[in-house]
Amino acid sequence: MTLFWIAIALVVFSGLLLIWIPHFRQQHLLQTEASGVRKQTNLEVFAERLANLKQEFQQGQLEQQEFAALKQELEVSLLQDIKQVGDDSLDNQIQKKGLFWPSLMSITLLALSGYLYQQLGAYQQLAIPMQANDAHSAMGPEMALGQRIKLLEAEVQAQPDNSQAWFTLGHAYITNNQYNQAIAAFDKVMELVGVQAELLGPKATALYYQADQTITAEAQVIIDKALALDPKDPSTLLLVGMDAFFKANYPQAIDAWQLILSSDRSDIDRGALINAIDAAKAQLQAQSGPVAAKELAISVSLAPQLTDNISGTETLYVFVRTQTEPKTPLLLTKLTEVSFPVTVTLDARHAINEQLNMNGLDVVEIVVLLSKNASLKPQAGDIQAKLANGSFSKPNELVLDTLLE
Repeated sequence: MTLFWIAIALVVFSGLLLIWIPHFRQQHLLQTEASGVRKQTNLEVFAERLANLKQEFQQGQLEQQEFAALKQELEVSLLQDIKQVGDDSLDNQIQKKGLFWPSLMSITLLALSGYLYQQLGAYQQLAIPMQANDAHSAMGPEMALGQRIKLLEAEVQAQPDNSQAWFTLGHAYITNNQYNQAIAAFDKVMELVGVQAELLGPKATALYYQADQTITAEAQVIIDKALALDPKDPSTLLLVGMDAFFKANYPQAIDAWQLILSSDRSDIDRGALINAIDAAKAQLQAQSGPVAAKELAISVSLAPQLTDNISGTETLYVFVRTQTEPKTPLLLTKLTEVSFPVTVTLDARHAINEQLNMNGLDVVEIVVLLSKNASLKPQAGDIQAKLANGSFSKPNELVLDTLLE
């Protein structure tokens, strides 16, 4: 702000210089010109009188002594004229310029600058940043949030089609426990940009808190719709995991949060998620006590009618994932040159994620794939088998009987 006013002062000072410098320069030139005119006039008069004296001396009208006396008198008169400050006749012809016009122009410049800045400038905003900072420092978190909401509300009123402002306002409403307004804000965003998982998740969260941290039937419909659009949507999975955690369903909370970590999104707080998963694991451990490492025994055989469809060079994949949505990958192993029937035992060594804790899992889904091209992705010609209720407590038998086309 200080630099701004210094700049204004320099601009005004420059304008005043443009007015007064020409005035003083003109006065100096006039004085110099007046002095030169007087001096030149005196010299011309002296030369003329001296010429007359010489002519009279040559014609014999003056003696030598008289000529010398008159010449000396003429020289003294010239010196006296030169030393004089000026003469009235010349002063009457060349007069100094007055201060009226420069003064009037200066006053006009200052007045016009102030008026234009008052009408067109934004001097009222110069102190806003400092005032805002002072006000923010004096505010508590609730007051600061209320001020932020007011600014966002003003922004969406000025720009009703600003979807990002509506989205930010919706989250601010949730933080401020204004759930009805938050729901309306997210509905407005979906009206502007269409239905998306990342918008349905926050709306479901607002409904969840509005119902005292309960997933109502309406909220569940929205959650299912969001996960159908994006099975790894962070906002929806965070809500699913949080609700499971509060209900002491720690395996489901871990599965939901682990699925977020398995995504390649860059807009998630991985550190916070890992801490949440560790907390859920700690609660699960405290709840169940020490548990021996789990093993999953799987026996795989080949349907007799498909014996002619294999060559012995196929690759066998045994894949285990959670039974409930969202289905999280758990264990994986690969076998080559398999002779059926074959028995496989899976444990923590085959975990897809080393941080995974299976202690809270009792039932899982088992998928077995016999691949001709050594690809985990099912392709035509591969043979597959599934078991929806795989158990850690007893052997699991699967028969490869489905030929993929």
